[in-house]
Amino acid sequence: MSQNRTPVGQGLRPFRFEAAPRPMDLTAHAGLTLVAETLLALGVDTLVRDGLRFRVRQRGYGEFDKLQAIVLVQAAGGDSVEDVRVLARDAGLTRLLHRRFPSPDALHDFLARCHDEAQLAQRPPTGAWIPDESPALRALAAVNTAVVRRAVAGLGADTATLDLDATTIVSHKRDALPLYTGERGYQPTAVCWAEQDLVVADQYRDGNVPAGMDPLAVARQAFAALPPTVTTRAFRGDSACYTDPLLKYLAAARIAFTISADMTEELRAVCTARGGRWTSLEDRVAETVEVAEVEFTPGDWPKRAAPLRYVALRFAPKQGHLFGEGPKHLAVVSNRWELAPAALVRWHWAKAGTIEFVHDVTKNELAAGLPPSGKFGANAAWYRLALLTYNVCTVLRRRALPTRFWDARPRRLRYEVFTLPAALTTHARQLTAHLGVPPLTAEELITTRGKLRALRTMLHAAAGAANR
Repeated sequence: MSQNRTPVGQGLRPFRFEAAPRPMDLTAHAGLTLVAETLLALGVDTLVRDGLRFRVRQRGYGEFDKLQAIVLVQAAGGDSVEDVRVLARDAGLTRLLHRRFPSPDALHDFLARCHDEAQLAQRPPTGAWIPDESPALRALAAVNTAVVRRAVAGLGADTATLDLDATTIVSHKRDALPLYTGERGYQPTAVCWAEQDLVVADQYRDGNVPAGMDPLAVARQAFAALPPTVTTRAFRGDSACYTDPLLKYLAAARIAFTISADMTEELRAVCTARGGRWTSLEDRVAETVEVAEVEFTPGDWPKRAAPLRYVALRFAPKQGHLFGEGPKHLAVVSNRWELAPAALVRWHWAKAGTIEFVHDVTKNELAAGLPPSGKFGANAAWYRLALLTYNVCTVLRRRALPTRFWDARPRRLRYEVFTLPAALTTHARQLTAHLGVPPLTAEELITTRGKLRALRTMLHAAAGAANR
């Protein structure tokens, strides 16, 4: 047929779409079962059974069914509770999972159990306020903590650099409060374990809560979530973490840290004083970046405490890019003295590839950026489950899938793994998914399943030994 001629039929190519008269033994999401098996490998089913007890009646779907459904929806690319209907229509997927999917109403009810209306009623009429978490939200946090510890079991993980950062989520929900950007929404904080690419803690916040409001509470929660194998701890944060309680906590606990300092008038005067020993850090297209050691002590720093180290940065525009502006100065505060100034700054900047990456992925490739409810607690649970989904994908990537997926984003996993087609058959009571992929790819998936089964066996053995 000439390509200039339009074929007669439904579209531009000579084929037709028709709805099958009955459900087919096919699935378009065979690889998504690996996410479900990662949940089982980590023992999340048992964690939920023992720690999440939301149901008033014992009929209907259990809490694990609902949690798994939300994780699978987000892993598959859904961005709302209602998107569970898409997976529920996949008859082959429900057969492989040996369970049907809960309805959107059941999932909304599950999330709403994390909302504490009595607690939210205490919100002051004006000003920033962080509510106490409901028991259900705390139970979800405990599940994630257990997942983090099991995710690194047997790896000898002894070093943890924790990166803390807040992010904005724009929302037009009625109760969403103003963000500093001028829009409305929420501003949660999360902490990423850099070496393991795992989110260890989070705190959901109203949009009007500044990022610098009590970061110590989230940092404490994050360090408490680490497994006992970790003996070397470090912390990185932006200027929202430049608070006296957090600095004193890190220094007293001998946790190595770098934090972007607030550029007060006193600190600016030190950074801009003549005679600084500036050395080149980077030569950029429009500016040069230099660093220098400066002597500075905050006014409320205890005299008997170990001194803090301040490294100043100077961003000087090049000719042709001046626009009448002079150099810009920033500073980093630390208790690490073993690194040269340039190396210290580069180590500090590395957090852009960890926690800021987490924010990007969870908001734009999972569904953290789309609050599903007008209830604060339900949105907090949805956000926390997005972070749990991120962690589950990390475990799948790093402990089971081939090494080429080590740093794969969710969209890559969907493109190459989660959306694999399969035809289902049953013979001698054995259900088999015949994958529409080359034998080598099928073998990789079989190997992946074996690694997940081995992980569950190892975790069960370790739990049994601990209970003896």
